[in-house]
Amino acid sequence: MTRTARYVHQTARPQGRPSPADFAFVERALPEVPAGGALVENLYFSVDPYMREVMDVGELHAPLEGRAVGRVVASRSPHLAEGDLVAHRQGWRTHAVLTEAEVPGPGALPDPGRVRRIRPADGVPPSAYLSVLGGTGLTAYVGLTRVARLQPGEDLYVSAAAGGVGTAVGRFARLMGAGRLIGSAGSAEKVRELTGRLGFDAAFSHRDGPVGEQLRAAAPDGIDVYFDNVGGDHLAGAIEVLREGGRVAWCGAVAQYDDPANPPAAPYNLYDVVGKSLRVEGFLVRNHRDAQAELEEWAAPHLRSGALVAEEAVTEGFDRSVEAFLGMLGGGNLGKAVVRVAEGGS
Repeated sequence: MTRTARYVHQTARPQGRPSPADFAFVERALPEVPAGGALVENLYFSVDPYMREVMDVGELHAPLEGRAVGRVVASRSPHLAEGDLVAHRQGWRTHAVLTEAEVPGPGALPDPGRVRRIRPADGVPPSAYLSVLGGTGLTAYVGLTRVARLQPGEDLYVSAAAGGVGTAVGRFARLMGAGRLIGSAGSAEKVRELTGRLGFDAAFSHRDGPVGEQLRAAAPDGIDVYFDNVGGDHLAGAIEVLREGGRVAWCGAVAQYDDPANPPAAPYNLYDVVGKSLRVEGFLVRNHRDAQAELEEWAAPHLRSGALVAEEAVTEGFDRSVEAFLGMLGGGNLGKAVVRVAEGGS
């Protein structure tokens, strides 16, 4: 086993879009295993849009917080053995130290906010526990089932539909019997992917014109549900096209992450929420961790059968971690963006 661990530290507060100059690679001796704890070699870690917000408030000269999946390489815990696979929140590093307080004991409920042992189903790769079976999939599942309460036959619009959450929403909604499925993205290439391989009925690029006009053309009879990853003019456009009694599940605001001090103007048509009896509900996935087991029970059989595909944009190698993050923020990924850190992550 290697005797060193590597980390990506945030070293500066970005002004606008982050750059490689805001990060540094650091190498240190492999940490000792604490009593009751374990040492994990990370196989994959996630890069997500919310991390841009974390950069404005998180600790400098330390790794960003982020989800990871790794294998136990040394343990002083009766609850974890060498070789066990675990999901945890210490990404942006090759190795993670789990304390006794973090290690799940017998009978612990699945909790995506803490360490949890994974027993992958046959045919389900470890990376799936960062995408459709991880926080990304849980966000999509909770938004559709608990917030929007999508019903079979209902028409759905998804913004940032080619990203990690967006692709999961599309895949899940189709399996749940959604009617017309519409997505927006930031390039013609992604639009082609959405209406081709990803199975959307219609899609458009938000760069090609007003969102409301393009959405109306794609859904002339209106929509029942909007899954919002963007905010701003996307929310305003959806409010225009939502039918009476429609719902908005709002989980992200990509439109303002790089400049939180100057967010886009509030939708001009907010009073239509009243006029149409719409329901707009924001949610944080961390408040719905009790749905993790429900998600796995529902999604794992679909993964094994091939009915559900985990859309993942995998960047190979720890040295490309920053590149993966910045590329994701620039819209360069199709599906969930993850970094493969070590061999054995297949």
